[in-house]
Amino acid sequence: MYKENEYVVYKKDVCKIKEIRKNKMNGMDYYILVPIDDESLIIDVPVENKMGYLRSIISKEESNKLINNIPNIEPLKNIDDKYVEKTYKDLLYNGTHEDLIKIIKTTYLRNNNRIVNNKKISEKDNDYFIKAEKYLYNEISISLNMSFDETKNYIIKKVQELTK
Repeated sequence: MYKENEYVVYKKDVCKIKEIRKNKMNGMDYYILVPIDDESLIIDVPVENKMGYLRSIISKEESNKLINNIPNIEPLKNIDDKYVEKTYKDLLYNGTHEDLIKIIKTTYLRNNNRIVNNKKISEKDNDYFIKAEKYLYNEISISLNMSFDETKNYIIKKVQELTK
């Protein structure tokens, strides 16, 4: 069982447990969650977590291990433009931290290639790049006790050092 003021991931969003409250209607205990990037939103999740939408934040050790492994994570290859959104969606909602990194790398490379060829960037690629960054960096930022921007800059710098 999680505790008040602890951070958890609900679906893909990092949330802080504001309190644990008993529902007067059904007598069950609920976590009252507040997403870190939208404090106006309140989410009630049963403590039982039968749906499995709630999980612990990645640990500091796991974050560092993941960051050190980023250069070894390959972007997606030979994606058919017809199925690119489905591929991103599947990785985003059913995937792992590594899958988020694959999305970030793939979308970055695809859009960079468009820029080099004097083409407009793909909105689809850009949208999934932003979502994947948000989910990954929000979670890692909590485990490393950094802000979103500090986390992003730290990861970029670390990957640059690792690939020299």
